[in-house]
Amino acid sequence: MSKSILKTVQTKARQIWKDEGILDENINVTARTLSTEEAIGNPEGDDFPLLRGKEKLMEASFQGSKGQAFTDRFGDFNSSLREIADMDLENNFRRAIFIASLNAVQASLGQTDRTIHCRDEGPALCAPKFADHVMNKYGKIRITQIGYQPAMIKAFAEKFELRVVDLDPDNIGNEKCGITIEGPDDTAKAIDSAELLIVTGSTIVNDTLGDFLIAGKQTIFFGTTVAGAASLMGWDRFCAESK
Repeated sequence: MSKSILKTVQTKARQIWKDEGILDENINVTARTLSTEEAIGNPEGDDFPLLRGKEKLMEASFQGSKGQAFTDRFGDFNSSLREIADMDLENNFRRAIFIASLNAVQASLGQTDRTIHCRDEGPALCAPKFADHVMNKYGKIRITQIGYQPAMIKAFAEKFELRVVDLDPDNIGNEKCGITIEGPDDTAKAIDSAELLIVTGSTIVNDTLGDFLIAGKQTIFFGTTVAGAASLMGWDRFCAESK
């Protein structure tokens, strides 16, 4: 399912870029790996994935706008939009190139926003706003969070019945705010038990996003990585402190 969804996003992007007359222009889109300081500054706490070196942000620049994507496979890349639109998205590196580029281009076209990760106290400010947003919209419901985001775990654990699933072996089995972090083997049960899924947008880069779009189950994606794709596909996204 994920691959067909990502292909749909790529096809939609290609058509928009063609309609805008930018697909065939000789425009370079450069993705670069940000240092931790550049990416998120100095947030409260020391257990964010970026701080621990597990992931990095790749950043694409296009006509004065920037877009980013979380990835565990990173490096520099330079090409035309046509090449990116036609790229085989076969691994995390290529998917990160496409997603960062998509975010930058769609931001430049005014078709998406909040494509730059928040910094410093941003995560700590965003998380309570997110929890309030969910409470106002859905009431006190059962939530499963996909992806380790410590400020968010703290905010949601205070208000909701919460389960958290993550891929990082260093997180699995550990406790955060009274919540034991579960691993991939627990994903199906955690999803089944939830009334709402809160899902990191970086799932679009590791090609698991489609696993969390389930008929009859509400899903809200969070973060900047999924900005452009969420706008294209009409997915619900929350990202209060990004730019």
